[in-house]
Amino acid sequence: MALIPSQVLRVAILLSYFSILCHYKALDMPAHQTYGGSWKFLTFIDLVIQAVFFGVCVLIDVSSLLTKGGDSREQERQLRKLIGLRDWMMAVLAFPVGAFVVFTFWSLYLYDRDLVYPRLLDNFIPQWLNHGMHTTVLPFIIIEMRTTHHRYPSRTWGVAAVCCFGVGYILWTCWVHQVTGVWVYPVLERITPLARVVFFSAMTVVICVFYVLGEILNSYIWDHTHTEKVKGE
Repeated sequence: MALIPSQVLRVAILLSYFSILCHYKALDMPAHQTYGGSWKFLTFIDLVIQAVFFGVCVLIDVSSLLTKGGDSREQERQLRKLIGLRDWMMAVLAFPVGAFVVFTFWSLYLYDRDLVYPRLLDNFIPQWLNHGMHTTVLPFIIIEMRTTHHRYPSRTWGVAAVCCFGVGYILWTCWVHQVTGVWVYPVLERITPLARVVFFSAMTVVICVFYVLGEILNSYIWDHTHTEKVKGE
């Protein structure tokens, strides 16, 4: 039996994302006042994705509790739709985007923090909030994967959906640059146009790799759990 029920964990994680988003939006940062606002940053988009995802998870928990013991087929049908949405969000958005944000941020930060998180930001963003945006995302999503089995779509459709998200964000980044003349991330200012194409292509490949890793991890966790249950019977 789990020390903390998964339903309680999901509520706690959801509340933590609400807190992080509220604190982040309250920051008086110049970048928030320019074209695109917070929405030009993948970190903020990821926080919204995670908050919506865990919101759906909590909604499913509440709906399951309210419909428990009922025999309404319509309620069951609506619940199955929510579960399908939850599983799709986990596979295509929550895990790959969350893992991508954590991996790319800390990789660039350790190489040269000024490429992605200039020291000037330390005057606006406290350390706990930085970790809330760029660190705890991954353990939170792994906790959810470990406590709940999620059905992944076919790999072809899943990778295609992740690619669409990645390309969409790249186009959005380019549009912000077209309007403002400034790249969202300092690293893009320091490289040549050809290098940017290579960089964007590599990042698209990386996020697709994280989709596949999420699929493999999900299968490993639940196949392993099922095997242990069978051996214990």
